[in-house]
Amino acid sequence: MDSNMSEELLGTVLDAAENASPLEAVEAVTATLARRLRASASFFLIADLSGGALVRMSYGSSDGALERQALGGLEGSATRTEEGEQSVSVPIVGPVETAMRTQTAQVLPAALVDGVDESRGWVVLAPVTERGEALGLLQVALAEVPDESGVAEISRVAHLLAFVVIANRRHTDLFERAERSTLFSLPAEIQRRLLPPAFTCEAAAFTLAAWLEPAASLGGDTFDYSLSRDTLHLSLTDAVGHGVGSALAATLCVGSLRNTRRMGGSLADQASDANFILFQHTDFSGADHFATGLMGRVNLATGTLALVNAGHVAPYLWRGGAVSEVALTPDIPLGMFLETRYRQTELALRPGDRLVLVTDGMLERNAASLDLCDEITRTRTLHPREASRRLTAMVLERCNQVLADDATVMVLDWHGEHGQLRRTSGGAEQRRTSPHRSVRDTLDANG
Repeated sequence: MDSNMSEELLGTVLDAAENASPLEAVEAVTATLARRLRASASFFLIADLSGGALVRMSYGSSDGALERQALGGLEGSATRTEEGEQSVSVPIVGPVETAMRTQTAQVLPAALVDGVDESRGWVVLAPVTERGEALGLLQVALAEVPDESGVAEISRVAHLLAFVVIANRRHTDLFERAERSTLFSLPAEIQRRLLPPAFTCEAAAFTLAAWLEPAASLGGDTFDYSLSRDTLHLSLTDAVGHGVGSALAATLCVGSLRNTRRMGGSLADQASDANFILFQHTDFSGADHFATGLMGRVNLATGTLALVNAGHVAPYLWRGGAVSEVALTPDIPLGMFLETRYRQTELALRPGDRLVLVTDGMLERNAASLDLCDEITRTRTLHPREASRRLTAMVLERCNQVLADDATVMVLDWHGEHGQLRRTSGGAEQRRTSPHRSVRDTLDANG
């Protein structure tokens, strides 16, 4: 397809998305693409919040079509939700995992999709990604194998679909419901709202991703980041306790940090203001509401990382093949004493460094057999998106899938290319994606 035809299609796709309701915008895009390519089917699979599956949604379907569309011959179990919505969960394995990890479109014989040897045709799985945030996959079924330009066209629409999802999810709970494989408690709902809208961010100077595995009773963990012109702001906090009380303390802590940051306050200002509001809340409520935390700022032009440690676990630095703890003098946790003063430590990042921030749930006694430094090294070749999930998954495995405390990881790769243009394809930098899954990865994942 030539560029003029491609631009025409993209304009048609945008019009279709905008003319439809927020609940039907994705279907409008996929239907438009299917008509253009004479595809027998085209639909979006959204990433589940569990990190291990994709979910396809359908409205009013009752003929088993969703189960028959399970990818890679894997049967999915359909679940009907409110208002006639139906979903099927597809494990992220095989070609699905390859598409997500490598962020490249996969072209497969249709027999691998529905498990019928005699089936004809081809299926394209294209990543739906925006700035490294992998939202899911676009699946397109075609009668004939697409050429290179056809795959590129599908990938381009998949990239556009990411923006359609991001824009329309602001107006409906449909996407949020699709992402949830389990019901949320009230503390879990509060905690979810405290996290940034995207868990991954790619920029020329850095790649950042974070992941949170909640305990059964939620332990008050949060993470946050924000990018300004020449600065990356980040934080990792852990409010004491569990349940609603912990969630409320986390809300005050994160809200205060964001408010001070947005007013231009320094790291010390952020810590002092959060300390004051948590101390005030403790004094008012009569309950202990304090939090540990790491607050940081990266000067994108120089690579200088400034950190304030409020009684938190020290971060880890992978550099030149070795992992070490970053030497930070811990100050008092936020909310314990009104007059606490917080100190700032600076670290000069070098291109190729990986910084890993964790909460104490990653170090709990049930996971004592896990050598975190060794695992940081073993996951170094993974994109921070996969590395953060793999590290928390390993703790979950050691604890027999039951965490006593939230386990949270933030991974920052430093590239040192601020001011340069990124080299992207479909919303991801191909040179920095995870490699194909190795035999060792597979053995590790299977215990």
